[in-house]
Amino acid sequence: MDRYESYYRSLYTVAMIVNSSLDPSTVLQTIAEQAAKAMQAKGCSIRLLDRTGKRLLPSAAWGLSKEYMRKGPVEIARSEVDREALTGRIIFIPDATTDPRFQYGKAAKDEGIASVLVAPLTVEESPIGVMRIYSGTPRDFDPAEEEFLRAIAALSTVAIENARLHQALKKDYEMLASFEYRVFED
Repeated sequence: MDRYESYYRSLYTVAMIVNSSLDPSTVLQTIAEQAAKAMQAKGCSIRLLDRTGKRLLPSAAWGLSKEYMRKGPVEIARSEVDREALTGRIIFIPDATTDPRFQYGKAAKDEGIASVLVAPLTVEESPIGVMRIYSGTPRDFDPAEEEFLRAIAALSTVAIENARLHQALKKDYEMLASFEYRVFED
């Protein structure tokens, strides 16, 4: 199977999971796995901004150790690569172990990470997080790989927004049902 066929199959799988599940952890985990496999990468992570907009919290990962994912908080102020990505750009890091823009170079080295490609996750032009593809060997990512990652990131934001809207509707329904119950009890 050539890489373009792999990209199409992965996009199809991601679109199907986005349309079939409102469980964000299941959807994001599947997206991370499909992205890494299609790009023949070591791993993939999805991190979302916290409520303050100052930190990126781990939301899903595939191909990375628990130790790496628990290495410490990704603080926007200390991670130039994430600040750049959150402006809407795809960012390429040829060597994560030595690039000063990458906050955890030593942890990347210990994990066996070489090159990283970072895509923004945006909703209506507002950043909500980042998706990262990690390579175990130094490599360049070509324009087709960047476009594929951008497409997967866009589908990820649809999944995240669907889950958030579902949770909000569920909460509103539960509040309404609780109110109606109290009205009829009085």
